[in-house]
Amino acid sequence: MANVFQDAVVTKYNIFNSLFLSLPYRGVFQTGSLLPLLTQKCEEGFQENKSPRQIIEHFFNEYLEEATPKQRMDLLFAFIQYIERQVVLFDSVEDASFDLTHEMEGKGSVKFLADRLDSDAMRRKMLEKLQDFSVRIVLTAHPTQFYPGKVLGIIHDLEKSIRENDFKAVNELILQLGKTAFINHTKPTPYDEAVSLSWFLENVFYEAVPTILKKLIDSLGMSAHDWPYPDVFRLGFWPGGDRDGNPFVNADITLKVAAKLRDSLLRGYYRDIRNLKRRLTFKGVEDTISMMERKMNSSIFGPEEEGYKSADELMSELQQTRQVLVEKHQGLFLDALDTFILKVKLFGFFFASLDVRQDSRKHTKAWEDILKRLESKIPLMRYHEYQDWDENRKIDLLLSLNIPLRDEDYEDATTKDIISSMRAIKTIQERNGVPGAHRYVISNSQKALDVMGVVALAKNLIADAEGYLTLDVVPLFETVDDLANSADVMRTLYGNDYYRAHLSRRGNHQTIMVGFSDGTKDGGYLRANWSIYEAKEELTKVSREFGIKVTFFDGRGGPPGRGGGNNQNFYASLGKDIEDKEVQLTVQGQTISSNYGTVQTAVYNLERLFSAGLENSLFRKSHKDEQLTDADKALMEELAEAAYQSYLDLKNHPAFVKYLDTKTPLRFYGQTNIGSRPTKRGKDGEGLKFEDLRAIPFVGSWAQMKQNVPGFYGFGSAIEQLANEGKLDDIKKLYKKSLFFRTLIENSMQSLSKAFFPATEYLRDEEEYREFYDKMHEEFKRTDRLLLEISGQKELLDSNVVTKESIKIRERIVLPLITIQQYALQMLSEAPGNRSMEVETLNKLIMRAMFGIINAARNSA
Repeated sequence: MANVFQDAVVTKYNIFNSLFLSLPYRGVFQTGSLLPLLTQKCEEGFQENKSPRQIIEHFFNEYLEEATPKQRMDLLFAFIQYIERQVVLFDSVEDASFDLTHEMEGKGSVKFLADRLDSDAMRRKMLEKLQDFSVRIVLTAHPTQFYPGKVLGIIHDLEKSIRENDFKAVNELILQLGKTAFINHTKPTPYDEAVSLSWFLENVFYEAVPTILKKLIDSLGMSAHDWPYPDVFRLGFWPGGDRDGNPFVNADITLKVAAKLRDSLLRGYYRDIRNLKRRLTFKGVEDTISMMERKMNSSIFGPEEEGYKSADELMSELQQTRQVLVEKHQGLFLDALDTFILKVKLFGFFFASLDVRQDSRKHTKAWEDILKRLESKIPLMRYHEYQDWDENRKIDLLLSLNIPLRDEDYEDATTKDIISSMRAIKTIQERNGVPGAHRYVISNSQKALDVMGVVALAKNLIADAEGYLTLDVVPLFETVDDLANSADVMRTLYGNDYYRAHLSRRGNHQTIMVGFSDGTKDGGYLRANWSIYEAKEELTKVSREFGIKVTFFDGRGGPPGRGGGNNQNFYASLGKDIEDKEVQLTVQGQTISSNYGTVQTAVYNLERLFSAGLENSLFRKSHKDEQLTDADKALMEELAEAAYQSYLDLKNHPAFVKYLDTKTPLRFYGQTNIGSRPTKRGKDGEGLKFEDLRAIPFVGSWAQMKQNVPGFYGFGSAIEQLANEGKLDDIKKLYKKSLFFRTLIENSMQSLSKAFFPATEYLRDEEEYREFYDKMHEEFKRTDRLLLEISGQKELLDSNVVTKESIKIRERIVLPLITIQQYALQMLSEAPGNRSMEVETLNKLIMRAMFGIINAARNSA
C-alpha cells in the first residue's frame, strides 16, 4: 500500500505542484524556487539543534543577504500563502486517489457486511437490528475549519479535475486559488457558520447517504420505495442551535438556520424533480411531475400556500406516480424515481435535525429569575427557601408549575433567549416536521435537576394540551467526576414518575451525550477514554434495569486528544455491556472536510461507521475472545489511574497555564476569525485560568506547537509504572486481545506522529520553562518508545501505512510554516515592547501561519 500511495498521491502531487511555479503572479516564481531551499534549511537546522530564529536568519543570510527587513517579512508571508495552497493541492490529490489507496469494497463496507450475512437467520437478525439502529452524524461549528464557501467550491472542483487528470482545469483552478482569499477578514456569525457547513449537506451528504442506503437495499434484495427503516441514517446540525458558551446564538438565529436547512433541501428536491421531468414524459405521470415542479417552486420562492405543506404530501404524490409507472410504463426510469423517494424518506423537509444546546448553569440562572418573579406575584413562594430544599423537592416544585412564560417579562438576556429558544423549537417542528428540532442537549449535567429544569420549562412552553412533549432532553457528561456520577443522575431521572411517563411517550428511549474534550483537558487522554467506557457500561446497566433503550451520543473532536482518530474501530470495539442501538457522534473542523469532503470519502467513512455499529450485535460470538474480562478492566483502571496522576502532575505544574498563555498561539485563536464562539470562558481582561480554557484552542495550541500533549501525556508513564510492577506482559496480551486498547494506542500514535519537539527546543533556554519543557519531552519519548514496544511495531503507525505516509508528507510540507511561526513566537518574546510595528507584524505572522498548520493536520483541534 505504501507503493500505491507513493505512485497515486506523492508522484501526482509533485507533478501538479510544479504548476505553481508558472503562475503569472508577481514574485511567485521566486517564492516557489526558494521554498524548497527553506525546507532543506529547516530539516538540516533542526538536526543540528538550531533554533527557528537561527534557521530563518541563516536562510536569509545565505540566499537573500541584501534583502531589507521588510522584504524578508514579505517573503515569509509569501511562503505562508504558497504553503497554504500546497496543502489544498495535497488534500485534493489525496482525495482524488482515495479509491486507489483505500479498499472501497473491503472490510467495513456494505458489500463486505452483506457477504458475511451467509444465512437466512443472519439476514433476519440484521433486519431485526435495523428496526431500532441508526447512524447519526452531527456537524458542529467548532472553530477548526476556516475555508470560506468559495474555497470549498474550488477544492471540490480541483479534486474532480485531478481525478480526471485534466491539467488545463487543474491549472485554471490553481490560478483561481492564487487569487482567492483563504481567510475571513471579519469574525463569522453563527449563521455564516451554518451556511458554510450546509455546503457539505448540499454537495456531499445529499448524494452520499442515499448511495449507501441504495447499496444496502440492493444487497438485501429489498425495494427503495417501501424501505421500512428510513432512520438508519440521520444527519444532525449544531450551528445556530449550540448556544453553550456562544452569546451570539439566539432564537432568531436558530429559526433562520432551520429555514436555511429546509430551503437548501427543497432546492435539491427541485433539481431532482426537474431531472425526473426530463425522463418521465409519459401519459399519467408527466402532468403529475409538472405539478410537483410548480408546487416545489412555490414552497421555495412562494407563494407558500400553493406549495407543499409537508413531506408526507410530496411522498404521497411520488408513490402514486410510481404506481402508474409500474402499471402502465413497464417501470421505465423507476430506479431514478425510487432514489428520489428514498431521499424524501431520509431527509423529510428538515435535512438535518437542529439540536439546541445550553449549559445547565444558564438554566439554573433562568429558573432563579422565573422563581423570583413568581415570588413577587405569590408571596408564599420564597426563592431563598427553595435553595435549601433537597433535589427531589425542587424537581417536584418545577414540575408542578403551570405558568405563562414570556421573554419580554425578563431583563436577563440568557433567560429571554432560553424562553425564546424553546418556542423556536416548536415553530421549527411545525414548519420542518418534528425531526427538524427535537433534542435539547444540556451541558454540565451534574445532577438530575439540571435535566428536569429543561423538562419543566418545556412543559410550560411547548407541551400540547395533554402535556405531551415532542422533545428529547439529552444530558451531557464530560468531566471525569461527572462521568463517574452519571449513572446516579440517570437513576434519579428514571425513578421520577413524570420523566418515566415522558420517556414512555418517546418510545422508552433516552439519548445520553458523553464528551471527550473537557474529559481529556480535565484528566488526560487515557483517563478520559477509560472513564467514558466505564460510564457507558454503568449507564447501559441502569438503563436496562429500568427498561430504557439508551443511545450514546459521542462528542468527538478531530484529534485523539478530543476523542478523534479511528472512529470505526472505536465503535466496533465496544463490548456486550455497552448498548449499541445507535452510532451518534459529532464531526467538526477538518474532520468534516477530510472524512466527508467528497461523496467518495463520505460513503467510505459512513459505511464503516454503519458496519462498526452492527459488529457486536451481529457477530458477537466471533469476538467473544476479545471481550474485556474483569481482570482486563482492572488492568485498564490501573493504567488509567497512573496516567491520570502523571497528567495531573503536569497540569498542576506552576508553569502550565502561563506557558499556554505566553509561549503558544493560544492567545491568537480569537484573532483568526474562524469561529463565532469566544475562545475562553470568563471576562475579557481577566488573567487566564485553567477552568476558563476551551477545549478547542487548548488542544489546538498544543498542535500548533507540535507537542500534542492532550493526545498522549501520561500513557507512557502509566505503562512504565505497571511494567516496573511486573505487568508488562499483561499489557502486551491486552494489546493483542482487545481492539479497544489497540485503538487507544493507534490513535495516540497519531498524536505522537504529528509531534516535532525540535521546533520548540529553544524554549529550554528559558530557565522558567526548562523543567516544564523537559517534563513534556521526556513523556513524549517515553510514550513513543513504550507504545512501539507494546505494539511490536518498528515505527509509529506501521499498522496503518496510508495514514503514516500521509502524515509524513503533510508534516514535510508545513515544516517551513512551523518554523516561521516559531520564529515569530521566539522573536516576539525577545522584541522590545516599544517597537510596536515589529510586534504587530510578528503577531500577524503567527496568526497567518496557524491556518496552514491547522489544515495540514486535518484533525488538529
